Amino acid sequence: MAFVVVLGLGKSGITAARLLMKQGKQVVILEERNGTQLSKLARDLLKEGITVRLGVSLNYSSLKEFLPLTRIITSPGIPWNHPALNYCREQDIPICGDTTLAWEACGRTPWITITGTNGKTTVTHLVGHILSYTGFDAPICGNIGIPVNEVILSRKNVGSALPDWLVVELSSYQIESAPALQPQFAIWTTLTPDHLERHGTLVNYRLIKCSLVEKASHQILNGNDPDLRASASMWPQATWVTTDPTISLPGYIKPTLWIEAGQVTTQQGPLFSTDCLAMLGDHNQQNLLMATAVGMQIDLEPALIEKAFRCFPGVPHRLELIRRYKGICFYNDSKATNFDAAESGVKAVKEPMVVIAGGQAKYGSSKDWIKQLRLKARAIILFGEARGEFSMLLETNQYKGEVHSCLDLEQAVPLSLSIALRCQCQAVLFSPACASFDQYKNFEQRGDDFREKVKALTRIDHISLR
Repeated sequence: MAFVVVLGLGKSGITAARLLMKQGKQVVILEERNGTQLSKLARDLLKEGITVRLGVSLNYSSLKEFLPLTRIITSPGIPWNHPALNYCREQDIPICGDTTLAWEACGRTPWITITGTNGKTTVTHLVGHILSYTGFDAPICGNIGIPVNEVILSRKNVGSALPDWLVVELSSYQIESAPALQPQFAIWTTLTPDHLERHGTLVNYRLIKCSLVEKASHQILNGNDPDLRASASMWPQATWVTTDPTISLPGYIKPTLWIEAGQVTTQQGPLFSTDCLAMLGDHNQQNLLMATAVGMQIDLEPALIEKAFRCFPGVPHRLELIRRYKGICFYNDSKATNFDAAESGVKAVKEPMVVIAGGQAKYGSSKDWIKQLRLKARAIILFGEARGEFSMLLETNQYKGEVHSCLDLEQAVPLSLSIALRCQCQAVLFSPACASFDQYKNFEQRGDDFREKVKALTRIDHISLR
């Protein structure tokens, strides 16, 4: 009997296996991890007809017992060039990611895909909100934590009652494992060095993003991004947006949407005021323009787009205002997992402020981030694995404000309030500039922890400043 092997017992692997079962395939999931919770999950899946093998290392030997394999479905967390996968390719075994399965099952539904180093989750939420507000069935899914196959499975019958649109956030990991994907729209928000531990170079990272955008029927690109502007000649038919109408794009390319005198503007004139979106920062004005561009492309009335923005609730962990306490605003920007995103957060929040940063350090240039800290932060509290490295970085770059070191947010949050009151700061900004994996499962769990600790603040105890 021919098997389809699914690698990984995460959300994407489970939903892929369930979709394959609905399609009549014989499915087995292989998972390297083991444990009580995973064993229970494996037993539950077996009741659905899905076999799970735990504690199985990823190598060709572990796959041989399932030969002949009709296909391997890999997890986004497994490198696309993993030696075991390369060996399987040499044996002519087809390999793809779970996004490819979704495309095959739901390709006749138009896809709006959003990718980029920073900003993609906010744009995904904005586009989904606009479409839902204007009456479309347009679920958001993908890299935001909801696998596309979960959306497909939520419909009673695969292939029927499908959405009007799928709004899909895609990471570079997902794109490289879905070469067949041809979306109706591809929105590219930004490109700065990230995930280089996986992709090796910025060139490789850029090429993966390009591989999605070039196959889309319509491209929407952010003219504020220097890297995208530098390659503008590759996309002569794209819709370009910018918050700065003076930005020069190469050759004959002109922006389609821009901001002028506080108005979203086209060649025909102003559409609506940018204050309709209650999110801080120039980067969120860029996000507003990209989402607006989608609405305009599918002929939505500007007045409806504006109304949708006015009731947009925001996105957790992205400059999320947790509370105002003792005159100080506490912002959760846990999604700022690199220097560029953290720089945008500092730029967006009104100074003076206390910044909490740290976690698991990532590759990238800290120059612009530190420049903003010098301008706006009276104190910086460092926590987690990177606190020593960041302390040296700040000292080397002659940051003149206070620098404090904590083990974790349990210490950092009450300390931030104490310092903010003493230094008469308007805000405490939690914008880590780091990955979360030293202390948390993901940035969402980290942001939730920050939110809980801020909401628990009721008094200031004596805190020894370190």
